[in-house]
Amino acid sequence: MVKSFQGVRMAEPKKAPIPQILVKECMSTKLITFKPDDTIDQVMEVLTKRKISGAPVIDASGALVGIISEVDCLKEIIKGKYTNTPKFPAKVSEHMSVDVMTLSPDLSIFDAASKFLEHGYRRFPVMKDGQLLGQISLSDVIRTFPTLKQTTW
Repeated sequence: MVKSFQGVRMAEPKKAPIPQILVKECMSTKLITFKPDDTIDQVMEVLTKRKISGAPVIDASGALVGIISEVDCLKEIIKGKYTNTPKFPAKVSEHMSVDVMTLSPDLSIFDAASKFLEHGYRRFPVMKDGQLLGQISLSDVIRTFPTLKQTTW
């Protein structure tokens, strides 16, 4: 861009692109995962112990097949209340969400934040080329924003 100042034309330096913070910089990579044959009892124990609200479900080959969350566990708790069973032996495969939306590790944190708002999810698996690389949670995104410098906005 060229500016004119009292007949003198001055070229302005190009502004450097604003660096983007990407999902891969904020996601968790040491994931707690479950198998489809795990029981809801096992899931509730791990979620409570680890203070997390959900986790990916993977098959024997490590492929993502679903997500199990505290909300999914509530279904079995309510069923147990009605049937008067103190244990929750149902399998993860019976209650997990199988229509799983994933994010790319190269998505900006701002685009990820938009996805959280748009879909109302609390976590997204992060995948590239069919491989589960990690998971980003709403909490991960919230923790990242205070570390941003004003110039990255």
